[in-house]
Amino acid sequence: MKSAVRYYSRSGNTRLVADAIAEELGVPAVSVDAADAGLEEDVDVLFAGGALYAYGLDKHLSSWFRSLDASKVKKAVLFSTTWLSKHSFDLMRKELEAKGIPVAAETFYVKNKADAAQLAEAKSFAAKMMQ
Repeated sequence: MKSAVRYYSRSGNTRLVADAIAEELGVPAVSVDAADAGLEEDVDVLFAGGALYAYGLDKHLSSWFRSLDASKVKKAVLFSTTWLSKHSFDLMRKELEAKGIPVAAETFYVKNKADAAQLAEAKSFAAKMMQ
């Protein structure tokens, strides 16, 4: 199965988790504001991560979700590192489902910055979600 990891991180916390997931999957973690953030090939599982910024998603992440070609993604899996609340999952799910992309019920969440144990959990989560 093919996978991709995309995220947006202002503080670097979400990037830590994205990098751990990507390492487990053997793919790059790409920030949605990078030139190569688009999905060139179809993926079975898109791991998408972000956090809350002033109670909403960052405009880079929202814009990227809206630009997605739903025919290239079979399923999305969400992760977040927000310190405020888990509402980022609702907002990301809403964006992806509006595009017609199914979103897994299970998510991965770290409050604030992930430690080594949580990064190991992120890797296990990624492996599990690819089964």
